[in-house]
Amino acid sequence: MKISQIASLIVVGALAAPLASYAADKPAGPTKAWVKDSMVTTKVKAELAASKVSSLAKVHVETDADGYVQLTGKVATQADKDKAESVAKAVDGVKSVDNQLVVTGK
Repeated sequence: MKISQIASLIVVGALAAPLASYAADKPAGPTKAWVKDSMVTTKVKAELAASKVSSLAKVHVETDADGYVQLTGKVATQADKDKAESVAKAVDGVKSVDNQLVVTGK
């Protein structure tokens, strides 16, 4: 009898584990703010890609709920770094840009 109860607990635990991991994937804040962040990030990335500067493809973009954008990664020239910042600032919904891009000179 005890073995069947233990087996049942193991099966229930195995079935519940994926639910716990799914809950961990959800955004911590309100869904509306998370969607807005994602939209701004997507717009910035699309504009960077549209600028056709090859080194801007390596730029990582993060956005918070207040429209604060942080650019990280590596670019070839100072002009590329400046271009990335100006492109990000021009996107609707962006309030400020923290440009942490590193110029590699390559």
